[in-house]
Amino acid sequence: MADNDPAPASRRAVLMAAGTAGVGALASVLAASAAAGADAGPPPPAGPAAPGCVLTTEWGAGPYYLDLDLVRSDITERREGVPFRLDLTVVRTSQGCRPLEGAAVDVWQADAAGDYSAGGATWLRGTQFTDGAGRCTFRTVVPGWYAELAPHIHFKVRPDNRTETSSQLFFPEDLLKELYAREPYAQREVPGHPNERDDRYRASGAALTLAPVPDGAGFRAAYTVGIA
Repeated sequence: MADNDPAPASRRAVLMAAGTAGVGALASVLAASAAAGADAGPPPPAGPAAPGCVLTTEWGAGPYYLDLDLVRSDITERREGVPFRLDLTVVRTSQGCRPLEGAAVDVWQADAAGDYSAGGATWLRGTQFTDGAGRCTFRTVVPGWYAELAPHIHFKVRPDNRTETSSQLFFPEDLLKELYAREPYAQREVPGHPNERDDRYRASGAALTLAPVPDGAGFRAAYTVGIA
């Protein structure tokens, strides 16, 4: 199933706290950000030290977003794959990276076979509202690959009824190659370089790549999203 996301869909700048990206990869972007000194909130479970709020480019929602308002944390619906927990924190960079309470956060992604739910199916889709610390959690699986795109998880933040921010999160390529050697991913021929073949990943992958750590039978990662 091909994703016809434009790259990028909009050049409207949004501020995101790159909770899992290294300082070196983002130094040039950080220098251009007026909010470079802001506090990005709590660090992720693992990974290199992260910069403050970083000016980056918003990615469009793509053709597979569905406004279903399925408020739930576990979105797997028995889809097979390596379990994955995604902890998101939403902050207001214009207010010193203050945690944002009550924001709707939508997540959607492909399954291990690279397919999205459609035609009334709802697997691997869900919405959560941030708590008083700006946090929400999704339980899902590591996504499979499709087309020539780096495997990713889409997310959309809706702080109110008038504004929204959409982007996507990537996975380290070494980890993907390790996990894709397992079932059910190994049922297909695994691309030699799941990420590097995607020009979108080469353009902004450093700022949007998670740093997963082992979590029981699967993995978990945290990411802080800063909106103006």
